[in-house]
Amino acid sequence: MNDRLGVLGYGQMAQSMVRPWLGSGRLQPEQVVACVRDRDRAAALRQRDRMVVGVDLRPVLMADHLLLACKPQQLQTVLEARAALDPPAQEGQGLVMSILAGVSLERLQTAFPQRPCVRAMPNIACRIGAGLTGLAMAANVSPEQRQLATALFTALGQVEQVSEAQMDAFLALAASGPALVAVIMEALADGGVAAGLPRAQANSMAQVMVAGSVALLRKEQLAPSALKDAVCSPGGTSIAAVAELERGGFRAALMDAILAAQRRSRELGR
Repeated sequence: MNDRLGVLGYGQMAQSMVRPWLGSGRLQPEQVVACVRDRDRAAALRQRDRMVVGVDLRPVLMADHLLLACKPQQLQTVLEARAALDPPAQEGQGLVMSILAGVSLERLQTAFPQRPCVRAMPNIACRIGAGLTGLAMAANVSPEQRQLATALFTALGQVEQVSEAQMDAFLALAASGPALVAVIMEALADGGVAAGLPRAQANSMAQVMVAGSVALLRKEQLAPSALKDAVCSPGGTSIAAVAELERGGFRAALMDAILAAQRRSRELGR
């Protein structure tokens, strides 16, 4: 991509996207300009990423394409600051790509009526090229722009084209999911420590076990239930462990966690 990209909000998720783009050469530092709220943080990020990071909204809006990566609760404040610019910014005409949870394409198009809008929901594993991103595109996104957005996010991992109606569910599973996996792995390691293993060894064993289990599921295209059944022998240790999870409501708690994340995404978009 030869165009300039403005990044409005440069927190963890935006960094997890922009840094791989820079590292792979898909973008050059001089093509990116980002905006944050704090001057000291802007200076630290400038030094870290060798690109323009400031507190001024105008140059971000003037870039060819715009990545909205602030908190969804901050969007209205950002739009008000944009409206207050005097003179108004000469905004770019390229894509508006939003990673804001719950913020609909309709709301984005109302805010940026002259620009095609894309909703993207990446997860944190983007920063090592192993991410999963859902894309929902407005009707006015051209085939070339669709290809551009897809290529950018494919550089960060796997891309799923989803309907906007599915976006909150996608966020709950794919974007919030890594936090749930981290909690599960931490609990597994805690269990190992309780059983007598050293902390460092328990953490390492939990990571290797989960990675190996996922690799087996993918390589042999197994359903999770098939893997569980293969491990659980009659009257054995594994089925005893699974029974304990069922008594504790583990399965229902995970399902409820996904639904809670979905509800929260919808709330943030209001």
